[in-house]
Amino acid sequence: MRPFSAAIASENARGYVALIPDIKCVSPKEGDLLKGRDPVEISRQLRGYGAPVLSVVTEREYFGGSPKLLRNIVKSTGLPVLRKDFITHSNMLTETVELGAAAVLLICAITDEGNLRRLYEKALSLSLEPLVEVHNATEMEFACKLGARLIGINNRDITTFERDGGGPSLTAALATGAPFNALLVSESGITTPDEARQAASSGANAILAGTALWQARDMEAAYRSLRVERSEACDRW
Repeated sequence: MRPFSAAIASENARGYVALIPDIKCVSPKEGDLLKGRDPVEISRQLRGYGAPVLSVVTEREYFGGSPKLLRNIVKSTGLPVLRKDFITHSNMLTETVELGAAAVLLICAITDEGNLRRLYEKALSLSLEPLVEVHNATEMEFACKLGARLIGINNRDITTFERDGGGPSLTAALATGAPFNALLVSESGITTPDEARQAASSGANAILAGTALWQARDMEAAYRSLRVERSEACDRW
């Protein structure tokens, strides 16, 4: 098992859904999230809270990220890191490896099936773990045909830059169509422990949360509240 998935599976073995903090500087819906804070320092703090992996948004125009931010967080934390960006070309995968990421987000909604398959296979050839992101049943079917072992269900619509109000009910609706041996990540729209538990009960192995952590008065308390227990009945391995 590759490092990113292995870290998620280890959290599951301890009885928890893995909580993946999303290092995101700007939310198109909520605006500036950093409020003067250093994202690299916050990443180190999240590691101290127990984060098994991190997600770093490198897209600049809408989310305020950068490749440099990813590199600095990888070096500073030593954790397996997922690169989140609009990946459409293979040279971006090569760059991702050079930046030190362990995994890369591949979004079904932003490219055609042929190109996504090529990106998926290229990522594997580079020892980069692809997280295939889906938002509807058709995309989940394609992820199954692709043989994806790590699937993200984005509860919000990335084509509108996640400005909609989607939540974990979409994870519940799509999870039944996932391959049995795939690790599922419920992405976006999870802001409360109840929503985290809903994602967990739907079979999510991991939850990716950003805005809820960044907007919390106490990030450590928010992290611990969203790190929910996972029933053995939901085990997909």
